[in-house]
Amino acid sequence: MKVAPVFNPVIHSPVRLRVCALMRKMPELEFSVIRDTLELTDAHLSKNLRVLSEVGLVTVRKERSPSRTDSRRLTWVALTDEGRSALEAHLAALAEIAEGNPGSA
Repeated sequence: MKVAPVFNPVIHSPVRLRVCALMRKMPELEFSVIRDTLELTDAHLSKNLRVLSEVGLVTVRKERSPSRTDSRRLTWVALTDEGRSALEAHLAALAEIAEGNPGSA
């Protein structure tokens, strides 16, 4: 099924695009995995996840770690269905732009 290209300025930010692309094939990822894979600081990743969450593209949930004795919780991030659709549409728009059709995206 071909996805209609729609440029998404929220996803287009380099960090947010990398986050979404990393999560594209995963049901969810733990915050530290995203942070370490993309080599981001906690603050930079948190800020970008907040932006994605505020527009409904990701969900963020916290849960207690079964392997820790302190109260520290793990943070899990998942693309929403809307987020997956928006990412695919954005990638289609980028492909159109790369093919020399910037006006159609």
